[in-house]
Amino acid sequence: MELVNQFIFIGALLILLSILAGMVSSRLGAPLLLVFLLLGMLAGEDGVLGIAFADYRSTFAVGSIALAIILFEGGLRTPRDVVRLVFWPAFSLATLGVLLSAFAIAGLAHLFMGLSPLEGVLLGSVLASTDAAAVFMLLHGKGAAVNARVGGTLELESGMNDPMAVFLTLVCVQLLLNPALSPGWYALEELAIGFIGGGLIGLAGGFALRWLVERLNLTAALYPILIVAGALLIFGGANLVHASGFLAVYIAGMVLARAPYRAQQVIARFLDGLAWLSQIAMFLLLGLLVTPSRLLADLPYGIAIALAMILIARPGSVAIALLPFRFSWPERGFIAWVGLRGAVPIFLASIPILAGVPDAQRYFNIAFVVVLVSLLVQGWTVQRAARFLGLTVPEDDAGHDPLDLGLGPKAERELAGFRVKPGARALRHSYGTLGLPGNAQVLAAIREEKPVEDFRDAKPEVGDYVIAILPPVEIAAAQRLFAEHKLAEVEPEGFGEFMLSGDGAVDELAVVYGLDLGAHRSGETLADFMHERLGKIAVVGDRVRLGEVELVVRSIREGRVRTVGLELEDQREKLPARKAARRLRRRVAVWSVRTFRSIRPKRGGRADA
Repeated sequence: MELVNQFIFIGALLILLSILAGMVSSRLGAPLLLVFLLLGMLAGEDGVLGIAFADYRSTFAVGSIALAIILFEGGLRTPRDVVRLVFWPAFSLATLGVLLSAFAIAGLAHLFMGLSPLEGVLLGSVLASTDAAAVFMLLHGKGAAVNARVGGTLELESGMNDPMAVFLTLVCVQLLLNPALSPGWYALEELAIGFIGGGLIGLAGGFALRWLVERLNLTAALYPILIVAGALLIFGGANLVHASGFLAVYIAGMVLARAPYRAQQVIARFLDGLAWLSQIAMFLLLGLLVTPSRLLADLPYGIAIALAMILIARPGSVAIALLPFRFSWPERGFIAWVGLRGAVPIFLASIPILAGVPDAQRYFNIAFVVVLVSLLVQGWTVQRAARFLGLTVPEDDAGHDPLDLGLGPKAERELAGFRVKPGARALRHSYGTLGLPGNAQVLAAIREEKPVEDFRDAKPEVGDYVIAILPPVEIAAAQRLFAEHKLAEVEPEGFGEFMLSGDGAVDELAVVYGLDLGAHRSGETLADFMHERLGKIAVVGDRVRLGEVELVVRSIREGRVRTVGLELEDQREKLPARKAARRLRRRVAVWSVRTFRSIRPKRGGRADA
């Protein structure tokens, strides 16, 4: 009994410390996952508390459940338009990219560590996949907003690349334990079951969850529990038939999110908190599992493999995997840099240990060092890399969750409450002219704890509490209307000196600014012109150059360009990456001139020595 009480006390204490340390680390720009991992190490065998923990099997089980919840929650908040936009490049990275990374790391391991080819491929397979928890958290951190094409590609890749890494790891483990086994058919069978089986189970499970949520009449508090139980059922069922449970649960989340569903906000808020708890528990356990003193022998190899992976393997695999797709070089560079490693490589490294592969602890040690280096180097510089490459976009200013009240199981609209923040767009209008969708309606406005009489003719004031009835899908848009708006302070450079409406006539713009629009339809809107030039799907930050002028997509609503920035001077030339490139070009030019002068024959003489 005493041991149980100690376990509860220490576990709660570590979680509380993780939350408090996370608040401090966010001010320093340190990745939260790194903080959780280090806290676990401090509590471990070589740390302050000296907890001896070496239960790989329990850690693998808890971590698998935690990662399943994180992936499901990530799929649930992945917009359908983003999936359509980036599915194929993300799939290419999750399959071909992982395969190329694994073989590149295998070559490096053979070169640095003297591993056999098969052992090198096993190490490469363990390290090849990016980590969903790390990618989701860092890309949604404050100051790390990038355009939907880049961010969506990274998120979808991290959600889909686990099956390939698991498949390669399991095949290598089986071949190491059974050298006589023919890898051909076994590998193809495992790959087909993992991808196809996981995808089909995820689709079926997602539709089944949606059907249950819409049909069952439950207390609001039970819907999140139903969803989590269903997600874990999909995950466990897929694993039982040797399909990819991680892929299945991620796809199930995306299927459930494809349209509004009952108790949507209650479920989303519950899952958000549960995903945070899962991340904390998972990285604390991994920190407890490792003993730093035992890493020393493999530390140099781990650092060498990590740096080679960051600088060679990941950029090379990204460059090849994204060749057929429309990405600019800064976008490709950012995708290559944000190949974050986290919990997944460490969990995959525990498979050889649990299977009894000879010298398996070495894979685990190297994987842990690689994860630490990745979080330190890549995780700490995500925001800086986005700014350096000029890929930041204005952040979504809907930073506060509204209060939602369910109106019953068959209701198509929900009650939601919003607090009017300083600088909100709503302050420019009266409550009757806010421009809400036709099926959304403000019911009351409360000011200083009293209802505002005849509020429809009154203008909002900071601090007002607004109660509205609207469909769940419109709540996020309504929240932006009342949220604090600091666009002028936080907007990145290069988004235009002037803001234009997408509904304006593009011919008038050409006349005013003397632009050569090339071939286009007479009378078309600016939004239509942008979509024609950019392709069917545009994202915030996309650009169209017209001579010395650039048109920049500033905002999108329901898949259509809403506002466009007119950039008269290319502000991107002021970005750090461009400045660095110009400095490099100048230095090369100066060096070339000096070199030419030093070898040029003097008049009537020989060349200088």
